[in-house]
Amino acid sequence: MQILGILAFVVALLISVMIHEFGHYVTAKHFGMKVSEFFLGFGTRIWSYRRGETEFGIKAVPAGGYCRIEGMTPGDVMPPGEEARAFYGATSGRKLVVLSAGSLLHFVIGYLLLFTLFVGVGTTQVLPVIGEVMKKSAAATSGIMVGDEVTSINGKKVSDWSKDVSAIRNSQGKELILGIKRAGQDLIITATPTLETVDGKKRFLLGIINKTGLHRSPVLTSFKDAGIITKSFLVESVKSLVKLPAKIPALWGQTVSGQTRDANGLVGIVGVARVSGQAVSSTKLSPAERLGTFILIIASLNIFVGLFNLLPLLPLDGGHMAVAIADEIRAFLARIRGRARPAAIDVTVLTPITMVVFVILAALTVMLLVADIVNPVSLNL
Repeated sequence: MQILGILAFVVALLISVMIHEFGHYVTAKHFGMKVSEFFLGFGTRIWSYRRGETEFGIKAVPAGGYCRIEGMTPGDVMPPGEEARAFYGATSGRKLVVLSAGSLLHFVIGYLLLFTLFVGVGTTQVLPVIGEVMKKSAAATSGIMVGDEVTSINGKKVSDWSKDVSAIRNSQGKELILGIKRAGQDLIITATPTLETVDGKKRFLLGIINKTGLHRSPVLTSFKDAGIITKSFLVESVKSLVKLPAKIPALWGQTVSGQTRDANGLVGIVGVARVSGQAVSSTKLSPAERLGTFILIIASLNIFVGLFNLLPLLPLDGGHMAVAIADEIRAFLARIRGRARPAAIDVTVLTPITMVVFVILAALTVMLLVADIVNPVSLNL
């Protein structure tokens, strides 16, 4: 079962990569740029076919993918008559759209997955269904029973127990009129909360413990909640990227010295795949909860990858975007001084910087790979 979860993660990751590259492809084609290749994977070509001027296919190493847009640098030679279709000849605005399209689609994937989770699978919530009635409590005295569903409080329909329960806590000891559904029948029960001390705080309680379970949200609520969680994931991703350099020494110790792996620390693709396998194979979760956990993992990963790819570092898309923005700043300054627009920055000049960043990212990837193998993260699912 764990293998199934890992395979599902690999498939989801490859689909995400394909959608990312499709973002570059469709925007480049829209602006008339020449796209010669669209491949999933790297290395030896396994299968391909040509449609128009673009070759689509699959390569042997499923470690990503690429969309080849011709004329990325001034040194690239374009076919005769197609010089105007080179990427480097496009306006900075069009370059930014093409470069950012992949990451933006990661955000879209994350949002849609979260929306699907809320509206289709459901999230674990406290339900308005009574799971336990405390002895000699207000609920027991009033006749509330295990299995009863609270449908209304003082005439107000119960829609979200985490919020509606405040009517009990803020009752000030006044009698409440509860709508109850029991065995298909609608009942009205009156109960008066009593003041109790819980965790050192005094609260008005009925003396009930609610059941928890999956709850599907309405469509409009799901639209809103998916946006809220997407924003939350973005904020947490930013925080993670800011803290990333400081976490590297700890990762080294966890890799070399066998220190306990921090579940909130750095995790590589292998680690995320392993956690996905744990989620799908967990016996502590129901099938729906396993699916929901898996969706959350893939959604958060897409949002993080989308943000990471926007970092202003070559060879990431964000690095190329930074170059395009620098071109516009230089052009603006030239206009102010009454000068001609300067030639676009040739990213090949920045190759030494690109290589340094590449080596650092490669070293971090290898370290994460080793850590995920020799000292994997476990969520105890």
